[in-house]
Amino acid sequence: MSTPAITAESITMAYGSFVVMNDLNFKINPGSICVIMGGSGCGKSTLLKHLIGLKEPAAGEIFYGKESFTKADRETRSNFLRKIGVTYQSGALFSSLTLAENVAVPLQKELNLKPKKVRDIASYKLALVGLAGFEDFYPAEISGGMRKRAALARAIALDPDLLFFDEPSAGLDPLSSARLDELILQLRESLGTTVVIVTHELESIFAIADHCLYLDVDEKTLTAQGSPKDLVENPPNDRVYKFLTRNGQSRT
Repeated sequence: MSTPAITAESITMAYGSFVVMNDLNFKINPGSICVIMGGSGCGKSTLLKHLIGLKEPAAGEIFYGKESFTKADRETRSNFLRKIGVTYQSGALFSSLTLAENVAVPLQKELNLKPKKVRDIASYKLALVGLAGFEDFYPAEISGGMRKRAALARAIALDPDLLFFDEPSAGLDPLSSARLDELILQLRESLGTTVVIVTHELESIFAIADHCLYLDVDEKTLTAQGSPKDLVENPPNDRVYKFLTRNGQSRT
């Protein structure tokens, strides 16, 4: 059996004395798409921040492969972070840079390449997300959906092993959201990347998730994990069922 891409062992998330989530234990398999889901305020985005090192757990340990990410020294952690890509709700593109220049930022930071090579790679990554020909456009000149795709192109600039999304469909119309889901699936297949997504969008969850983690805001812990289909057919509790069906009715 292959080693999990990410393992969380007994993670407690807290802001000072306020505990957000207790005793989180889960594994994310290589090449899978895992969705972190739950009601408002449950700590979905906070868990994402823990997984990429923006926040440290109050207790517990996170592993990338067989190595501890939590206990890694600065140099080792930096090496881990070079293998991940992250996209945020807003896209977080630099407004003063063109799309190609935005995608070039991690390439210039991490690789010793000539400007033409950087430009070629940036153009290729933009083409992968359906933005060929938009290299010299600025973020303000394109639609919200295109900005999301441009941010994704930047996130995959260094061919990451792990790709993290925080509410990728936020602010998008249903068609643009569906196209983004298709793009995520295509990139997973072509790059073999492990994908972790924070979302509450049901259509996205059922369209792309191999595995889901349900953070229960009332129980303050992880109360369900599995494929969305399995969690609907065999829900461990009413809150999970109601979340995934949105009908407000308890299971019969």
